[in-house]
Amino acid sequence: MREIKIIVCIKQILDPEGSRSSYRIDVLGKKIIPVGIPPVINPYDENALEAALQLKDNLGVKIVAVNMAERAALPVLRKALSVGVNELVVLEDEKFKDLDSYSTAHVISTAIKRIGEYDIILVGRQAADWDCGQVGLIIAEILQIPSINLAQKVRVEDNSVIVEKLKRNGYEVVKAPVPALITVSNEIGDLRLPSLKAIKEANKKPVTVWNIADLEIDPKNLETRKIYKLSAPPPAFRKCVFIGGQSPQEKGENLAVKLKEEGVI
Repeated sequence: MREIKIIVCIKQILDPEGSRSSYRIDVLGKKIIPVGIPPVINPYDENALEAALQLKDNLGVKIVAVNMAERAALPVLRKALSVGVNELVVLEDEKFKDLDSYSTAHVISTAIKRIGEYDIILVGRQAADWDCGQVGLIIAEILQIPSINLAQKVRVEDNSVIVEKLKRNGYEVVKAPVPALITVSNEIGDLRLPSLKAIKEANKKPVTVWNIADLEIDPKNLETRKIYKLSAPPPAFRKCVFIGGQSPQEKGENLAVKLKEEGVI
């Protein structure tokens, strides 16, 4: 079987597991300012990386990871190389700051065209910072290839990709010809951990850096994200309530009553 080429789009974001004290809200400037919190690879994009690696476990696969950022955090992005990605392409330019979904997709799809032939594009179902869930499907529209959303399992058969696509009450099996784009859900599994040897070898793998001039993109065609209002969430006041009862059944009934009274259910 011929070698399959997979492109995985990864985004660096501020760690979504960070504490509230790790961020400061600039209400007037309408921006979030990190306070000593490092960037990480978007967790949903790590799911997409894992999907690519699962295919690589059983097939001849070359994986290229693509990241777009104003300033790339290479030590963070090299994690993709340490788990088995063959090559990293970084799209880095000041003009890429705070782009909206369409402009982001435009930049990434332009880079994908420059990379050349591919079979599958894998992206996370959404980014854990803005949660829009739009970029992947827009890339597919720009490239005019089939797209399948919310995959929990991906396999390749002949010249087709077969996906278990999540539904509200289960999943459906969808088949599409390659090349195709697939957005991956977290049900596919967490990204595997790299070995110490692989972490060291990641520094030797190729990293390609392209800016806006390399991609021949006119900055006038890029739009930034429009934020109309940004405010800090109100402080959370927590209280602990113990639910009693003579039996587990009674405790459960009392809990349900309490939750209803508090407007939770």
